Amino acid sequence: MRAGLAALCVGGLLAMAGPAAAQRVMSLDSCADQYVLALAPRETVVGLSPRSDAPDSFLRVQAKGLPQRRTTIESVLGARPDVVVRQWGGDARLTAALARRGIRTISLDDASDFDGVRANVRKVAGALSRQGAGEALLTRMDGKLARAAGAGRGRSAFYLTPGGYTAGPNTMIDAMLKAAGFTNASTQPYFSPAPLERLVVKPPKAVVLGFFDLTRAGADRWGPGRHAALRKATGGRVIASLPGALLGCSAWFAADGAEALAKATRR
Repeated sequence: MRAGLAALCVGGLLAMAGPAAAQRVMSLDSCADQYVLALAPRETVVGLSPRSDAPDSFLRVQAKGLPQRRTTIESVLGARPDVVVRQWGGDARLTAALARRGIRTISLDDASDFDGVRANVRKVAGALSRQGAGEALLTRMDGKLARAAGAGRGRSAFYLTPGGYTAGPNTMIDAMLKAAGFTNASTQPYFSPAPLERLVVKPPKAVVLGFFDLTRAGADRWGPGRHAALRKATGGRVIASLPGALLGCSAWFAADGAEALAKATRR
């Protein structure tokens, strides 16, 4: 009898307490913003980076109305998050200071392929107890990759930015091109200056532009990738111009880029 009464009392107290409060979440840079906006319930987001609504932010519309905060210990502590998500924002001193105060920091890896993206999504989703949302996001990503597969039929494609850079192996651009069935014409790993003179003399058969939708200050606005001679040489060879919002971060929406390449090829 006493045991039964005790159980009833404990159950009643738990019912009065209600469900555990959702974790308060903050992100420290624009790439971390995307993961937080996609996976955390909106009411739990207590801070985003100052660039969360910038033109190259994929989820900039969802960021509207949410607080933007600087990447300082004072700003983070003022937001009182339980979990902080970062990729390149903040530094070791900041994360150590947060750890001393019991605030968990989730650091995204610099993914260069879709397996890396899957790992990052699952890392953040697990930390926020949002595994279902994470798997749903990956299911949508994999559906887009399946629809894009093979469209390029192995054709060589060259990636070019306004600043005159290209991307080779070990980049998300390379993974995107391959996912759409293309061979990357650039074989030098990572990002590197494009051989502009060679491109003018011997233009590639297919060109994929990136970031040309953004008007940037400084070198990019008048960069070599926008040179009149290069525009003339590549005229009629551009198969797609991908917006900066798809390219700024290594995330699930790179599959949207692969799907866009596939659609452009199949027209």
